[in-house]
Amino acid sequence: MPKMKTHSATKKRFRLTAGGKVVYKKCGRSHLTGHKTESRVRRLRQKGILPDAQARNVKVLLPYA
Repeated sequence: MPKMKTHSATKKRFRLTAGGKVVYKKCGRSHLTGHKTESRVRRLRQKGILPDAQARNVKVLLPYA
């Protein structure tokens, strides 16, 4: 049986924690932050955790993560 391929776009955007949760970087922080409130930018700094239903789909695309 050949090895399964990892989905390239998925490995750039998500990673798995030790507990098996899928973590991602929140969007809207790269530029144009001048008009956004400080509290909003602080919230965007934190990593996001995917819900279980979406995390299952991502884990299929990351077979060796």
